[in-house]
Amino acid sequence: MSTIGSIISSGLGAAAGIFGAAKAGQAMRAVRDSLKKQQAENQAWYNQRYNEDATQRADAQRILTMTEEAIKNRNRQSAATAAVMGGTEESVAAAKAANAQAMSDAAAQIAIAGDKRKDTIESQYQQRNAELNSQLNDLNLKKAQNIASAAQGVASAAGNFAGY
Repeated sequence: MSTIGSIISSGLGAAAGIFGAAKAGQAMRAVRDSLKKQQAENQAWYNQRYNEDATQRADAQRILTMTEEAIKNRNRQSAATAAVMGGTEESVAAAKAANAQAMSDAAAQIAIAGDKRKDTIESQYQQRNAELNSQLNDLNLKKAQNIASAAQGVASAAGNFAGY
């Protein structure tokens, strides 16, 4: 009677091991799918943010608009002063050139800030991608360990059967 009980116990142990491994596999697939989704979202975030035109952002447009308005006001003042006080066209042209340089400098500063922003975005993307890849690697390692454990359980149960 104990031989039959041992065989049944071994069989149930093997079945439980296989069932547990199958359930663990399902859970791991769900986690893997979630990680893959996060990777896709991270890639989409990166593509959108990295490829944005820095000059089209609201803050950059505000700076450019304010600079342009200040330049227009200074150009009007310079022209009015020249008309009233008899200034030369050269002085008006010099003022306009200085104002144009100010606009160019503002655009250059926006471009520099945009490059720094891109560097930050790339760094964030790479860090998050490395974290997700590490989690996937850990998941694959656990999967391999579970498969090895299940195989060992089945082999042990088979050995118990053979011994009877």
